[in-house]
Amino acid sequence: MTDAPGRTLDFPIVDTHLHLWDPNHFRMSWLDANPLLNKPYLLDGYREHTAGIDIEAMVYLQVEVETPYALLEAQWVAQRAVEDPRIKGIVPWAPLEYGDRSRAFLDALLAASPLLRGIRRIIQYEPDMDFCLRPDFVRGVQILPEYNLSFDICIDHRHLPNTIELVRRCPDTRFILDHIGKPDIKNHALDPWRAGIKMLAGFPNVWCKMSGLVTEADHQHWTREDLRPYIDHVLDCFGFERAVFGGDWPVAFQAARYPQWLDALLWAIQGCSHDELRKLFHDNGQAFYRL
Repeated sequence: MTDAPGRTLDFPIVDTHLHLWDPNHFRMSWLDANPLLNKPYLLDGYREHTAGIDIEAMVYLQVEVETPYALLEAQWVAQRAVEDPRIKGIVPWAPLEYGDRSRAFLDALLAASPLLRGIRRIIQYEPDMDFCLRPDFVRGVQILPEYNLSFDICIDHRHLPNTIELVRRCPDTRFILDHIGKPDIKNHALDPWRAGIKMLAGFPNVWCKMSGLVTEADHQHWTREDLRPYIDHVLDCFGFERAVFGGDWPVAFQAARYPQWLDALLWAIQGCSHDELRKLFHDNGQAFYRL
């Protein structure tokens, strides 16, 4: 980890990537081997970890509860939004691989909360590398605009070629790439991730979330210099018009405290204008998720 005091913000942040969970309430098998994360991370913890940072709004992203709990997760988060009205958007899981038959689930999600803004169906964990190109999955993503919903792309860098093809087949769907596509920052690998990001940015309906970089770096020894080439490339490709800040709490806590990630990003973009800063940390998140 590294401390990197940097530029300060004179406006509140929109955090487009917040997780909350209680593994005592919902089964989450992916936490079993991770003692740091395998415990409740709730609003009181988020407030503690972000103390002193002016956060105006948050968007909740689904946390891979076991599928029988998926609809209950959305209902549970809607209750958390009553506790803290800064939760202004919810992006739950949905079985998009069922194509048109996923409509019943989407209808139930919309009934669960008016805060629904998008869907995230994680592609990264699928053993079939071609999962996102299955016709029914493509169809499930294609129908999201009918519900005024976007799609959060959660992959690692190996999935970029198929993701590009998915986006090509869904020109009317609004996409946002989580965690800049999870490049191998730990091993300082830029290629072929760099080419994939440039191609993805060529689609005007795709945005990119500046989040999760520290998690892909060496958790104990990362430096802000390790992150800089990846941040630079995302901004070169997407510009400040389609790049969005996300905290990725508490997953990023494995590698950094919330202020450390914020300071590292501010250091990396210290030459940007005030308007560009505001777009990245506030306006773009508000616009993409319709907050």
